[in-house]
Amino acid sequence: MTTRHLPPFQQVLDEHGAALWGYCRALLGPDDGADWFQETVLAALRGYRDLRHDANLRAWLFTIAHRRRIDAARAAARRPVSTRAALPEDVATGRRPDADDLPDVELWEAVAALPDKQRAAVTYRYLADLPYAEIGEVIGTTEAAARQNVRAGLATLRKQVTP
Repeated sequence: MTTRHLPPFQQVLDEHGAALWGYCRALLGPDDGADWFQETVLAALRGYRDLRHDANLRAWLFTIAHRRRIDAARAAARRPVSTRAALPEDVATGRRPDADDLPDVELWEAVAALPDKQRAAVTYRYLADLPYAEIGEVIGTTEAAARQNVRAGLATLRKQVTP
């Protein structure tokens, strides 16, 4: 049996929490992003004592966030949508009401419209500043596939976003 040398959980949060919070907020806005961040931290805290290695705690945190995001998207797809009330303009246009809080609204709307793996790869690379190997680990692909997803996502963004 090997000895684990895990730092205190608070230290992990101190080191990687700001990047994780930025990722959550950029994709979901301050309200839903805060909930997603909190759920991610709680899930990480629950699983921390059973963690078998400490090689890449940052990627481990982002993997939890990524999987929680997938779970949330699946749950949202199963929820019924009311058609009785008129949709607010923000919902009808696909624009988040809090999008003005983010710099370059057009860019983040285009990022949100990317396919899942491309959106995740671009966001992890440029918002969380993760290296390609960690991005691959987080989204469940190889480093080469992570590079390809970032490249394809950027190509799409270059076509859609006006300079």
